[in-house]
Amino acid sequence: MSQDEAGIATSAPTAEEDALRAPLAEWLARRWPEARRIEVGPIEAPRSGFSAKTVFVPVRLEREGQRIDEKLVLRLESPEPAIYPQQAPGLDVEIEIQYRAMEGLIATGKVPLAPLVGYESDASLLGAPFFVMSFVPGDVMIESPPYTQEGFFTELDPDGRRQVICEGLRVLADFHTIDWRQAGFEWLLSPGHAPTVGRQIELWEAYARRELGERRHPDLERAFDWLRRHEPGQLEPGLSWGDSRPGNIIYRDRRCACITDFENIAIAPPEIDLGWWLMFDRTQHECVGADRLPGEPTREEQREIYAGYAGRPISETFYFELLAAARYAAIVVRVMNRLVQRGAIPAGQTIWLTNPASDALARILAES
Repeated sequence: MSQDEAGIATSAPTAEEDALRAPLAEWLARRWPEARRIEVGPIEAPRSGFSAKTVFVPVRLEREGQRIDEKLVLRLESPEPAIYPQQAPGLDVEIEIQYRAMEGLIATGKVPLAPLVGYESDASLLGAPFFVMSFVPGDVMIESPPYTQEGFFTELDPDGRRQVICEGLRVLADFHTIDWRQAGFEWLLSPGHAPTVGRQIELWEAYARRELGERRHPDLERAFDWLRRHEPGQLEPGLSWGDSRPGNIIYRDRRCACITDFENIAIAPPEIDLGWWLMFDRTQHECVGADRLPGEPTREEQREIYAGYAGRPISETFYFELLAAARYAAIVVRVMNRLVQRGAIPAGQTIWLTNPASDALARILAES
């Protein structure tokens, strides 16, 4: 295991990953007709999430007679069904969703993203659909172990910690200023369904029931029942990032250099994203018994910081933190099912029920 420039743990390439180098070089040559002598170096695999396979790709090439070294990120679609529920019919290739979302976001100029190289739907080239983007160096707030216990966040001074959290909330508020109609995100809408909180509850509850099968998850059942009974009134829909948390921000000099991961992008009230951010704050503090480090804003302060950047009052977020925890617990059920299908864990495991996400859900439910 090694450490890459962004502070992400990486490992040496497997034979399967090494076999990607030659066809990827040929694909890049078609994408970059002005480049010559493209060489793809040894691939490094980060410890990443459970949706797309992500690898770092060093590339050496020649442009206008000069040798250039670049680093790219290659994301390949997983062979299993998508981690997240479908927001609209036909949106079942998470790699395509993410690339399409990033294209639209880059065009708005509202938030910092990695430059895109291209998307490829032909699975015969590398074994799955994929896209390539530039590597953005910087610091990432790790979640396992918690960023409150290890990593660059712990090494900052109190002012630096506050600045980093405020910067994330600022970027989240900027994201929510995007006019999804003007930016062309209508493709995320499901025909016949309004982009409401109720629609998201419907999607996620059906998803959880499907993944649980005959199993019972009492806290998830209680959560969805409470969420349906206390659904808030009409809220203005916006563009929802879908995975808004510190771990999906690359920082450089305490500023946001890039935001990542849009497989769960949706048209939904922005409060859903803020609830997700604040729920993850719980997982890095109370849920792991970690005290708030000097300089870290409390959740109440973070709510006010976001409201200040957004230019509108945010009175309460408990509902959306509970919705976030229910989504998180359902995702873990899906991920455990996927690992069983791969043969990585036994079919009789109970991790789907006993895990940090379920713990966060139980803690928030106790406040309802």
